[in-house]
Amino acid sequence: MYTSLIKSIAIISIVSIFSSSLSANEKKEIELINLAAKQRMLSQSIAKNYLYVHKNIAIRKTKKELKSSLNNFFKAHKKLVLSIKDEEITNLLEFVELSSNDLNLTIAQPFSLDNAQLILDLSESMLEGSQYVVNSLKNSIKVEESQSIELAGKQRMLAQRIAKYYIAYQVGIKDENTVRSMKIAVELFSKNLELLKNSKQNTKIIQKKIKEIDKLWTIVHKFYNNIEKGGLPLIVLNTTNKITKKMNTITQLYLNINNKNPS
Repeated sequence: MYTSLIKSIAIISIVSIFSSSLSANEKKEIELINLAAKQRMLSQSIAKNYLYVHKNIAIRKTKKELKSSLNNFFKAHKKLVLSIKDEEITNLLEFVELSSNDLNLTIAQPFSLDNAQLILDLSESMLEGSQYVVNSLKNSIKVEESQSIELAGKQRMLAQRIAKYYIAYQVGIKDENTVRSMKIAVELFSKNLELLKNSKQNTKIIQKKIKEIDKLWTIVHKFYNNIEKGGLPLIVLNTTNKITKKMNTITQLYLNINNKNPS
């Protein structure tokens, strides 16, 4: 299930063309796509931080990140519910809300491996549901999509997903799926990074930032793949957060290319 999910995700962070020909409704749809896209990353971040908190690693930092990710997820979800009228998408949002509410209630309960597994499962449901919303909104408008933006957006989610499964194994969820999901995420990140390095859309500043990530990734991906050996949860936490932030910057730079005001 998890393998097919991660392979089938067609990450669309946003479209690359912001021309004057776009109608007000199309621009609104683009904003909603952005909002729904961020929910995928938050679904992974919430579960990751929950597990780090209960592993007593960087607890002050991860508690703060957990609270922030939860608040941002529910805030964005409320906006999506108020803005989307399509019945099919609305029904899916209701399911995502049920999953997120269950997750929030589970977080408040005493920690156990059963609850930790439930958090992982709920975060997967939230990811899958949020991806469906993105795809449905994307299909409602006809604008050109940028592969580079898609890939950069996907990398943010994958970085958080890597940390989620790494710490899940260290917490005690040492099953085959945890290891497999982790290694698939690492493999996808490596493949996407190679594609981004060769993107024709790369400006000098984008190329520089991608090289920074590539240099870091060359070292740290080996730590991630040693999930069964463990022992480096703080390094994994800090490096995946760093990669997420850098990929977020790169995604925004790709978006700015066609705005006649690149950063």
